Formats: sequence, structure tokens, C-alpha cells
Amino acid sequence: MKKIYYLPLILFSIFGYGQQMDADLKKDIANVEEKVIEWRRDFHEHPELSNREFETAEKIAKHLKNLGLKVETEVAKTGVVALLKGDHPGKVVALRADIDALPVTERNELPFKSEVTTEFLGSQTGVMHACGHDTHTAILMGTAEVLAKHKDKIHGTIKFIFQPAEEGPPPGEEGGAKLMIKEGVLKSPDVDAIFGLHINSETPVGTIRYKPEGTMAAVERFVITVKGKQTHGSQPWSGTDPILISAKIIDGLQTIISRDSKLIDAAAVITVGKITSGVRFNIIPESAEMIGTVRTLEPKMREKILTRMKEMVPKLAEAYGGEATIELQNNTAVTFNDVALTNQMLPSLQKVAGEDHVELVKATTGGEDFSYFQEEVPGLYFFLGGQPLDSKEPAPHHTPDFFIDESGLLLGVKAMTQLALDYLDPPK
Repeated sequence: MKKIYYLPLILFSIFGYGQQMDADLKKDIANVEEKVIEWRRDFHEHPELSNREFETAEKIAKHLKNLGLKVETEVAKTGVVALLKGDHPGKVVALRADIDALPVTERNELPFKSEVTTEFLGSQTGVMHACGHDTHTAILMGTAEVLAKHKDKIHGTIKFIFQPAEEGPPPGEEGGAKLMIKEGVLKSPDVDAIFGLHINSETPVGTIRYKPEGTMAAVERFVITVKGKQTHGSQPWSGTDPILISAKIIDGLQTIISRDSKLIDAAAVITVGKITSGVRFNIIPESAEMIGTVRTLEPKMREKILTRMKEMVPKLAEAYGGEATIELQNNTAVTFNDVALTNQMLPSLQKVAGEDHVELVKATTGGEDFSYFQEEVPGLYFFLGGQPLDSKEPAPHHTPDFFIDESGLLLGVKAMTQLALDYLDPPK
């Protein structure tokens, strides 16, 4: 495998594939860092949920228009797409950033801490960029500014895609990468390849991590509805307890992972993230609802897990005198890095980060709807370090304490700039 993955290094040394950054390009990248941090802090302080990124999109579009790019707004509701045509003919490459935030109440004490609150699925919550999408947006805005000054180095066209609703659109709405594709974001002009990055709070600043083939999981969202029989809490024998049944179902679902799934082949996860039931301490309620996620990296394992879930849930409820139904919704496919494209672009990542700071890693059970772009065109998705070098226990993504070291953002601009130029640059 290593011979396949590192073949491009040989090709690069023989044929000189890709551009080396000249002094002017390096200077412009360095000069944009302060702006990137400023944009990131503004987005962090004013986060917006999926399909509601109105002010975020307005700020992005204004910046891109000021650069002289051809800009399209309201793509997939709140998305922004811009075109930069180089001075030389060539292919079309897309660079993508996601722009939405999460229903998380921030605990960090920062001068640009989010104080935004909203109602989400019936509950009051804070809103926070707890997954780093604010950094992705700022990095791509900086990349656009740099590349717009160097059209003479561009052999082809660069399409900048600022995508809403990566975290998933609200129930009953379309959104995200699927809707962008449906509305033709990869057409007019047709995109030949696409690149994206994700900052990571548990990867040291200055490091880039990647994996050919499957790098992030397919994601399913499930809703389980349990029906029992309401009664007084003092006499459970007079009713059927949906909370007890829910507990048995949760326990049973975990046996699908621990006993039915061949985890030596690929990782898999079933998580119940929300349970809703009852109104009072002394009433056994009539019903309960559980919402959760399934993460898989291998198609056959995915199919087996989903089949077992559909079999198990109603039977477990029946065993305890109740009823249960399960609804499954696919949220993302496997984030699959095209092997040939990954091989081709690995030297570009090594040029900007240094060979010792570009690491081949295993797949993760996180999910990304960037995967839908990769189903249409070859794509490469990589991870950018955002963990302070002196941090020993960084907070995970999607948590109130999630924190990113801004000194890692400039490497993101360098990487996206180098990838775009090298992909479009014809071999010497």
C-alpha cells in the first residue's frame, strides 16, 4: 500500500508536477492571516444554525464580490458560490467550506464568545461553532483573496463553494451538499475535482492528516417510537412502561455492535443521543421517543446493522408488552477520498506542511456530507491541526468547551491555495 500512496513523490521529483510558491504568493498568504482570524472571530461570535445562515452568507458574498469574482447567492437556500477564472485555460477545481453552527451553549471564556440563543426542536439552547465551521469559512475566504491576486498562475477555473447545513437541515427541509448538487453546483462549469478540509481540535497545530479511500463514516439518523400504557407510578403492574422498554432497546442495540458486527474489519457505532418521555415523577407515561445515530465504514456491515435494528426494536418492545417502530434516514455516505487524486495531491500537502507533518491515519466514525460531492466527482478531504501544542486534553467537537488554536488557520490557507494551483497546473 505504501508504494501506491507514495508513488506521486517519485513522479513529482521526476516531472516537477505542481507549482512552487513564489515570494509574492507567500507574502500575500502571510498578509491575509490577520483577516482570516478576524473573520473567524466574527463568525464565531455570530453563529447561525443550518439553513438559517443568512448573515453569514451575506458577509461571505460581500467579500467575494469585492474581490471581483462572479458570485451566486441563495444556492441551496443560504449557500454562496463564486467563480475565479485564471488567465490560462484548463480544468475546473472546487474548494468547499461549510458555514453552519450547532445548537450548543458555549462555555469558553473568549472575547468573541457566542452569546446567541435560540429554540431548537422545542428546547432553548445556545448556538455555537462547536465544530470549527467558522474556521473553514474564514480559511476559504482567505484562499479566495490570495488566489484572486494571482490569476496569472491559474490554469483553469476555481469554484469556491460555501455550503450551508452540513450538520443537517431542520426536519422537513432539504439542505446541505445534496441540495447544492441537486441545484447544479457541480455544473456550469463542470467540476473536475473537489477539495475540502476539516479543522481538528485533537490534531496538533501545523499537522495535516489524510487517508485514501474511506476516511469518514456513513451516517444514519434513527427515530424509535415506543408505545406503552400510562398508569400511576405507584402501580406499574397496571400499565406498560415505555421508559423501561426504551432502556432494554438501548441495551439491545449495543449488542448489535458488540456481538453481531465484525469490528476487526471496520468500526461501527450506534448512539442514542436523545430520549423524550413523561411529564411527572409519579406517572408512568404512555410513550417514549429516542433519537440517535449509526456510523459505519463498510457497506455490507452497514446493511447488516440496519437490518438487525429493524428486526430487534419491535421484538424487544413486544417482549415487554409494548410496541415500537423505527425510522431510519441516511444523512451522509462514506467520505471516500479518490485514491488517484489523493496520490496526485499528497506532494502539495507536503510542500506546505513539511513531509514530517503530513500523517497517514485511520478512518474516523465522524460523518461529512462532503461525501455527496465525492459521489459525483473525485474528491480529497483532509484534516487540519487546531490543537494547541501545549494542550494535553483538548475538548472534542460538538461540545461546549470546543476550542481551536487560530495559529493553525494559515496552514489551511496555504494548503487550499497549493492544492488548487497544483491540480490545475499542467505537468511540466
